[in-house]
Amino acid sequence: MKIRTLIGLLSAFASTALLPATATAQTVAEFYKGKTITLQIGSGVGGGYDLLGRLFARHMGKYIPGNPNIVPQNVPGGGSLQLANLYASIAPRDGSVFGIFNTGMALTPLLTPAVAKFDPRKFQFIGSPNREAHVLIGSASGPVKTIDDVFTKEMIVAATAPGGAPFDFPLLTNEVLGTKFNIVTGYKSSNEAKLATERGEVHGQAGHGWTAVKSEYADDLAKKRILVIAAFGMQKHPDLLDVPLMPTGKTLEEKQLFNLMYSRQVIGRPFMTPQDVPADRLKALRDAYAATVKDKDFLAEAQKLNVDIDPVYHDELDKLMAELYATPPAIVKRMQEILETQKGK
Repeated sequence: MKIRTLIGLLSAFASTALLPATATAQTVAEFYKGKTITLQIGSGVGGGYDLLGRLFARHMGKYIPGNPNIVPQNVPGGGSLQLANLYASIAPRDGSVFGIFNTGMALTPLLTPAVAKFDPRKFQFIGSPNREAHVLIGSASGPVKTIDDVFTKEMIVAATAPGGAPFDFPLLTNEVLGTKFNIVTGYKSSNEAKLATERGEVHGQAGHGWTAVKSEYADDLAKKRILVIAAFGMQKHPDLLDVPLMPTGKTLEEKQLFNLMYSRQVIGRPFMTPQDVPADRLKALRDAYAATVKDKDFLAEAQKLNVDIDPVYHDELDKLMAELYATPPAIVKRMQEILETQKGK
């Protein structure tokens, strides 16, 4: 992160004390009245996370007691890794800050612990606006046109960093299935990856969210400049019944590896607060999220933006996290070895 950006974040965080989850003298409405909440987006401007974060920022405030203003702020870096590490250290814990994170962030400490300085189980889920499906998309002018091609032809694909589906998914298929993805990292958002595809720097993305693809590539899909070559997951998405699924291995261990990797599809694009936010304010944020995903104006704008809303609520996410972190150690170790081995290639 650039020094100037980091200083700005530190200043913003320092303006509010790190408060414990004990009751305060103020009511929720008194605390939020006249305030500005920062909704931090763990990716760059222009991608699917940015689109969803700004959509919620426009609608969610009216359901929070005191009707605070919500201002979006992009905090790109490492597929939400930068934002997650900030949430574990200096982020305000008073309910004035919450964020939308990369779908793989919750698994990063489990799968690539060396880069994570946080425990996502200490964060507090608000909800996730959709259960995600992931696809392999490629330029129509690129070398890969069908699912069979990925096993015989090199395909250069763009990714942000380890922990994101566009990095982790092709790594796993390379190691277990023998695909020939050449993964180029360092793109700050899916929008940057899209521009790289248009310039011919890469051929596409492996593991891009279907919701984002429909929005970001609507014109390209209609004009067949971009192909949906395959889907990733343990089962087909209703929108993608005619798109072949990537294989999920032959042995029980291989299937367990893919099941662990694809569990993030239920996590989707989660909204979370730092730890220790006072319980009444956390409940207010969760209630506001639940009301927003049913709001007619919100849903109408989401439809206009071609954004699917299939909400997941905090209790389901909490349960899933507990299950994921109870994965047999042998499977976790094997996954860590795969990711580490592939990163060195």
